[in-house]
Amino acid sequence: MDAGKQANHLKAYGITYWVLQNDIEVEWLLNYRGGSFMVKHYGTIEEECIIRGVTYQVIADVQANQIRSQISDPEINQEVVKLEKAPKVAVYTPEGKQPWDDAVTLVLTYAEIPFDKVYDKEIISGDLHKYDWLHLHHEDFTGQYGKFYRQYRNESWYRQQQMDAEKMASELGFKKVSELKLAVALSIEKFTAGGGFLFTMCSGTDSYDIALAAQGTDICEYMFDGDPADPNAQNKLDFSKTFAFKDFLLEKNPLEYEFSSIDATKVHNTIPESQDKFSLFEFSAKWDIVPTMLCQNHTDIINGFFGQTTDFYTKYIKSNVLIMGENKALGTARYIHGEYGKGQWTFYGGHDPEDYKHYVNDPPTDLNLYPNSPGYRLILNNLLFPAAKKKKQKT
Repeated sequence: MDAGKQANHLKAYGITYWVLQNDIEVEWLLNYRGGSFMVKHYGTIEEECIIRGVTYQVIADVQANQIRSQISDPEINQEVVKLEKAPKVAVYTPEGKQPWDDAVTLVLTYAEIPFDKVYDKEIISGDLHKYDWLHLHHEDFTGQYGKFYRQYRNESWYRQQQMDAEKMASELGFKKVSELKLAVALSIEKFTAGGGFLFTMCSGTDSYDIALAAQGTDICEYMFDGDPADPNAQNKLDFSKTFAFKDFLLEKNPLEYEFSSIDATKVHNTIPESQDKFSLFEFSAKWDIVPTMLCQNHTDIINGFFGQTTDFYTKYIKSNVLIMGENKALGTARYIHGEYGKGQWTFYGGHDPEDYKHYVNDPPTDLNLYPNSPGYRLILNNLLFPAAKKKKQKT
């Protein structure tokens, strides 16, 4: 999995998932040659690697033992993590989610990792207990339809989206879409607290936390829910209920394409694309196993990319949240992680790691052109995270 050696990093994760589906244990060699995977040799696995275009190397048992011995050296920042079971995956996404595509569904499909689609009806019905890992499509959990009103309110897709959402809310017994989305957010909170793994990108990050902070308070103007927002909504926010963010200011203007002060999109417009990068932190593989797993890559400098929520100003991130990727010069974090109850969550800013500015109605990214994308690897690290054998915390 090191740079220049692996022909298709993304499909290598798909091979790993496929191996786990066949009840074969995988060893994830953290920080060894870009975070390589080691598995007992079977002809069928070798054949599958050839079919999918994944680079592999057959080694003798003695070589495998030498690698494990090398990694066990306390002076070397590497570790072996055993992956035991393929996680059951769900993606929270509506049917016909035009005009945008979603990076996670794109990469799961490309890597040939199976997943179920769930949406409001399934979550309100209590289906989340069936899954280990949940991704939130770039949703607006505040009930403001992505705040696309100013530019797209006359577009057919926007009107259809609003009608579908209002119909769904009514069918499920809610008076407003914002009330339905809050109920969904609280179900996802319960899923995470019970031991689930939550991953989300773009507006599924800050809009989710805003909905949790604003529960019981109307922050939607009349064009979104038929009545005005609470004029005192800002003062009623409860930051103790959020996963990641604190002290943020709501963007109250319904014509402004922004939810709050969390998002740092505007500052990225002040620098050229060639300078828009973020760096991954290096963690101790033997002591900080979780962030080390989530940051496995063949490079620690990754190209930035825009989204409705591009990344997060660090001043609005809670002190107990782990920052794993940042642009220090801009004062922003791109990739953050935390624990909630028995579960864990990861927020990843931006829309598409291989499309610097992905606009409404742009075609989906063809991942055949980016088989070694380090930005997409971060998504797949999170996908394999629940498969890891749990180790006792070192003290």
